[in-house]
Amino acid sequence: MNITIVGTGYVGLVSGTCFAETGNKVVCVDINEQKIEQLRKGHCPIYESGLENLLQRNIKEGRLQFTTSLKEGISQAQIVFLALPTPPGADGSADLQFVLDVAKQLSELIDRYLVVVNKSTVPVGTAEQVAQVLAAKLDRSLFDVVSNPEFLREGVAVDDFLKPDRVVIGTQAPRARKLMEELYGPFVRQGNPVYFMDERSAEMTKYAANTYLAMRISFMNEMANLCERVGANVDHVRMGIGSDSRIGKRFLFPGVGYGGSCFPKDVKALVHIAREVDYEFKLVESVMAVNERQKTILGAKIQDYFNGSVAGKTIAIWGLSFKPETDDIRDAPSIELIKELLDGGAVVRAFDPEAMANVKALLGDQIYFAKDQYDALQDADALAIVTEWSEFRNPDFERIKSLLKRKAIFDGRNVYTLEKMEELGFYYESMGRGVIQQQDRPQLELQPEKIVHSRGIEQLK
Repeated sequence: MNITIVGTGYVGLVSGTCFAETGNKVVCVDINEQKIEQLRKGHCPIYESGLENLLQRNIKEGRLQFTTSLKEGISQAQIVFLALPTPPGADGSADLQFVLDVAKQLSELIDRYLVVVNKSTVPVGTAEQVAQVLAAKLDRSLFDVVSNPEFLREGVAVDDFLKPDRVVIGTQAPRARKLMEELYGPFVRQGNPVYFMDERSAEMTKYAANTYLAMRISFMNEMANLCERVGANVDHVRMGIGSDSRIGKRFLFPGVGYGGSCFPKDVKALVHIAREVDYEFKLVESVMAVNERQKTILGAKIQDYFNGSVAGKTIAIWGLSFKPETDDIRDAPSIELIKELLDGGAVVRAFDPEAMANVKALLGDQIYFAKDQYDALQDADALAIVTEWSEFRNPDFERIKSLLKRKAIFDGRNVYTLEKMEELGFYYESMGRGVIQQQDRPQLELQPEKIVHSRGIEQLK
């Protein structure tokens, strides 16, 4: 099939490349000339595991092309995907300017039947708005507008696209449905479902999915904070509830809050959608508030360790991206932590395998960008782990001891076991598991709310 993708951001580039991988001829359109030129050369502008290799292979095979001309891009297309930015406004609403602008341009270019697909995350009713814009200059027989939300996880997006759990398609048009079934057929050969529904339900499904997952994360973050105060171990609690088939094991890991391009934006947008129809979605509003507070928890632990002041202290940070296997720093908890530390007068030395260039573009020379994870530890008073990259999971602990001024680790992702940290003699604070208390803390004093680590579940009974 001939496919056009308008927009070469994260969703557009992954979608276009994966459609080409299954034999379709794909043209990706973007107004950024520099970006298009780099893509033509096979240079991927984002880090996403496996994407660049697929990109280069499909360019070489002639299945994947790039252009800045929308007219050229749709000249042979049967289906046009709109994978455009929908940034949040001040009130949390999704800005549809880019989507509707392209729809207007398409209304002046379409001269045969096309399926126009909203791939962007858009508010309920957007498919109808796009159809209205197209219908202003086109006969309705020349197009159908479909909602086809993406459910890609950054870091494993290629696998998610090629082997989807499910595909959601919002259309009530038989002609469009047939083309979409043909397009997605190769991706669901093992029997994973394709759900056809009305456009509004498809649009709502995207928001519902992301908001529910954000809610699970926030719930476990709240449980971790409570566990610290009552002397429970959140790891045991997580295993105990995750084994319940009604709950499941995924998205139950506590941490320093969610970030990225989807969850923060989509949760805010769903609250705005609810308010637009005079509904107070209290649960989702609480999810936002919990997440904002959670981003401050690790900084508070570090401040408390240094008796309320980090002025003059050097803090090493491992992990800057909002999650592993991506260079995305949008709404990343690391940025909030860094700003808090800098405001408190600390020096920050940071390392991330992929995201340092993006953070440098944001913060400039306010922090030191380390050559590797151990360089970040040089002359540091403590280490904070913010993103659980694989290379941080089994480091050289003796080298860490030799580089840190104090053997203090603040683990925002529960990367290490309590037993290991106790054995190695670190002062160790994680999320929801109490404190490993060693003699390397300045002016040793446990605050009333701090709970000293209990090693095993037997001791917690």
